[in-house]
Amino acid sequence: MAQQANVGELLSMLDSPMLGVRDDVTAVFKENLSSDRGPMLVNTLVDYYLETNSQPVLHILTTLQEPHDKHLLDKINEYVGKAATRLSILSLLGHVIRLQPSWKHKLSQAPLLPSLLKCLKMDTDVVVLTTGVLVLITMLPMIPQSGKQHLLDFFDIFGRLSSWCLKKPGHVAEVYLVHLHASVYALFHRLYGMYPCNFVSFLRSHYSMKENLETFEEVVKPMMEHVRIHPELVTGSKDHELDPRRWKRLETHDVVIECAKISLDPTEASYEDGYSVSHQISARFPHRSADVTASPYVDTQNSYGSATSTPSSTSRLTLLNTPGQLPQTLMCLLSPLLSCEADHLGQVHCWKNFTLLFLGVTFKNP
Repeated sequence: MAQQANVGELLSMLDSPMLGVRDDVTAVFKENLSSDRGPMLVNTLVDYYLETNSQPVLHILTTLQEPHDKHLLDKINEYVGKAATRLSILSLLGHVIRLQPSWKHKLSQAPLLPSLLKCLKMDTDVVVLTTGVLVLITMLPMIPQSGKQHLLDFFDIFGRLSSWCLKKPGHVAEVYLVHLHASVYALFHRLYGMYPCNFVSFLRSHYSMKENLETFEEVVKPMMEHVRIHPELVTGSKDHELDPRRWKRLETHDVVIECAKISLDPTEASYEDGYSVSHQISARFPHRSADVTASPYVDTQNSYGSATSTPSSTSRLTLLNTPGQLPQTLMCLLSPLLSCEADHLGQVHCWKNFTLLFLGVTFKNP
């Protein structure tokens, strides 16, 4: 009991306005984590973060090393199964994976991945779905070999959510549907970039059914008009693109760059093969302060810069949308995610830019 009280006192000190105090307490926690290989302290930190959104605690959680990676993933998995904590815990997961921890390869075998896929196939909260899709998009280049086991789940999720973009459930605010549409487009881009032969086969089978034709015409076909013909459709095969040997030679940032190279979006370009990085987003949406109470909208600088949300009415988001075409606003929102530039450390900064689409807040670097 005394030990628990001591941990609680230290947690409260983590949010001290005095930088020196925070640094000292953070060092104490990291020292304890190094010597204690059990899950209790990690579980306590996760609970405290969900209650307080403490940034110092977030920093500790995003820098955990083995064996605490398993404790963290198990705790996240537990809370993904609970509706009340699902959104917050998926947000935490996004913070963790965007930093590409050294144990990222374990994600493919963790129970958390099937739980995430189940959530995306069953949940009806559009903000949870958008957050979960973002996490999946960020995760896939880290565990490309997972396609061999979960490919049909990935495709089922795309099929389900693309139909939502057309049906527009009446209980969902229009602004959030725009953000869901953005996340589904980004998922399309990732699946086509990584598994083109299998994905095109799925599209042909799924959207040849009469009940899915309208979704194809209004939602999926416009997405296809913004990508190049993938070279693997000519030289590859469904079996080859699922072969683990295909991915062994590629780092996470290599996979992201390969996906970016097939894009036709004018404001998105890979820095490979003569495509220059565009900064049209910065010019179109000058940097302004955030209003977290307003409808989510995005201002971005570039793939490395900070980003904040600004208020925008629903009409502003939808006026540029015409049937059978991707909204121009949607293309602006997606450019930072699709270009996904990697820095010299190989860290991909998709998460920081794209989270703004649906939460209307800035996720700060821990």
